[in-house]
Amino acid sequence: MINASLDGLLTGLSLIVAIGAQNAYVLRQGLRRSHIAPVVAVCTASDYVLIVAGVAGIGVIVQHAGWALQAVRWFGVAFLVWYGLSSAWRARRPASSLSAARDDSAGGSTVVRRAVTLTWLNPHVYLDTVVLLGSIANAHGASGRWWFAVGSCVASALWFTGLGFGARFAAGLLATPRAWQVLDLFIAATMLGIAVKLAVS
Repeated sequence: MINASLDGLLTGLSLIVAIGAQNAYVLRQGLRRSHIAPVVAVCTASDYVLIVAGVAGIGVIVQHAGWALQAVRWFGVAFLVWYGLSSAWRARRPASSLSAARDDSAGGSTVVRRAVTLTWLNPHVYLDTVVLLGSIANAHGASGRWWFAVGSCVASALWFTGLGFGARFAAGLLATPRAWQVLDLFIAATMLGIAVKLAVS
C-alpha cells in the first residue's frame, strides 16, 4: 500500500513537472498573482479525472484481454525511454526564462477557459495520465493500482498548488532557465529508472 502510493507520488511528480504549456500558464498566473485558485482547481480536478479513467480503463482492458497489458506495458517502456531522453536532450538547451511580463486584463472566466483548453487539448496529457500512469498502476495489482492512483492524485495537487501559490515566493528561481535545466535532468533520470523497473516487472 505504502510502496504503491509512493510510486504513484514519484511517478506523478516526475511526469507533471515537465515544461509544457499548462505548467507555463499556471506559473505565469502565479507570478502575476491573478486567478490562481481557479486555475489550480481546474488543472488538479482534470488530472484526477484522467488518472482515475486511466487506472480504471486499463484495468477493464486487462480483465478482458490479458495480452493488452503486455502491449501497453511495452508501449509505456518505450514512451518512458523517449520521455527521459527528450528531457536529457532538452536540458542541453534550457528553456527561456518564464516570466509574467505580459500583463493582460483577462477576466476569471477567460483564464479558466484557457486552463481547460491547455489541459484537455494537449495530447500528451492522455499519454501521461491515461495510458502511462494506467499501465504503471496496474503493475501493482488489483488493489495496489488504486493506492498508486491516490499517490498520483496527491502529486498533482501538490504540484499545481505549489506552482501556482508558491511562484510568488520563488519567482526568481522558477523563472530562470537553470532551474528548469535541473528539473529536466531529474525528470530524465527518474523516467529512465521507471522504464527499467517497468520492463523487468
